[in-house]
Amino acid sequence: MTLKEHKKHTPLTRLTGNFGRNEWAIVGGYCTTIKLLADQVIGVLSPKYKCAYADTSHNDEAIASPGRLSSGAILEYTDQINHRQFNYIEQITPFKQRQIFAEADLILVNGNHQQAKAQVVIIDINKRASLQKRIEQLTSVQLFLLADNAHELFDFIKKTIPHWQQIPVLKLGETDKIIAFFADKLQMAKPVLNGLVLAGGKSTRMGYDKGSVNWHGKQQRYHMADMLSSLCNEVFISCRSGQEDTNTQYPTLEDTFTGLGPYGAILSAFREKPDCSWLVVACDLPLLDEKTLQYLVDNRNPSKLATTFGNGYEGFPEPLITIWEPKSYAVLLSFLAQGYSCPRKVLINTDPQLLIAPDTNALLNVNTPEELEKVKSILKQPTLL
Repeated sequence: MTLKEHKKHTPLTRLTGNFGRNEWAIVGGYCTTIKLLADQVIGVLSPKYKCAYADTSHNDEAIASPGRLSSGAILEYTDQINHRQFNYIEQITPFKQRQIFAEADLILVNGNHQQAKAQVVIIDINKRASLQKRIEQLTSVQLFLLADNAHELFDFIKKTIPHWQQIPVLKLGETDKIIAFFADKLQMAKPVLNGLVLAGGKSTRMGYDKGSVNWHGKQQRYHMADMLSSLCNEVFISCRSGQEDTNTQYPTLEDTFTGLGPYGAILSAFREKPDCSWLVVACDLPLLDEKTLQYLVDNRNPSKLATTFGNGYEGFPEPLITIWEPKSYAVLLSFLAQGYSCPRKVLINTDPQLLIAPDTNALLNVNTPEELEKVKSILKQPTLL
């Protein structure tokens, strides 16, 4: 008899990288060259993407801690005129770094001092020895840049880097092509869009399962899933424990954050596939149509935390007709840790992409028998249960 291997912790998909999903260390050049290149890339891409930069100070002298840190504070926050500043006394671990950089789409790192998941390598004759010392850090080289004094890759690069012939080579002065390289990488890294139909509610106010109402020739949960299927890579139906339905073409996704309603369903989806974006729709939206969903997808902004309609209930963002990006996962968890489980509150207190729905009736949800009668009068047809 073979015993199954004991696993102490639940297996989860982990975020790789020291800072975030899309990080590149620029290594092999002078620090001034790396900073200038980072400035040029960030300057062009920042209007569309949230960009970040990581480096280490060159001041090797022991200096006193700034401000109140010298008095024993562990953290000091200053609201400057045009930026905000945090000073930490404690070492920043990769876990903390990933929290801080969570919303960044592009993270450039001075590879002379910090490491990143992928690398851009500058070939500079004057920095040959320095680069050779860092050869073990070149784990995923994606671009070579030739300085003015270099015409080919170093021999030790060719011996150490697998498939170096397939890695693109540009001149360091070809700024436009370098920027285009990063723009292409970010476009390729756009998260896959999955669909999630929220059907795990208890429908207490309605008195019966809202997801089973037949507005359009089939149960509403399946009608919503059908609309999402043409817009999403995969479509799942969210459900409570014991509510799984095997008589459907759509897989169910059971809530693993129980007792939190839609908030728990969204978190459960990210727990299952944290690198995907989720187009989340409630099953109590009988007037929601493909045109409205297509408009949401066409105007999606992956650089934002979420893309949603800003003319929902009482003018607030509508969290249950929303595309939630992977970067929202950490934010949703942080709100939960502070005692909040309202997805609308997350949208109000962050910076989502807000759209105006082409037809406001599409946002109308049905939670009570009175609201049901209102929608029936709009549709002018009987509702089958």
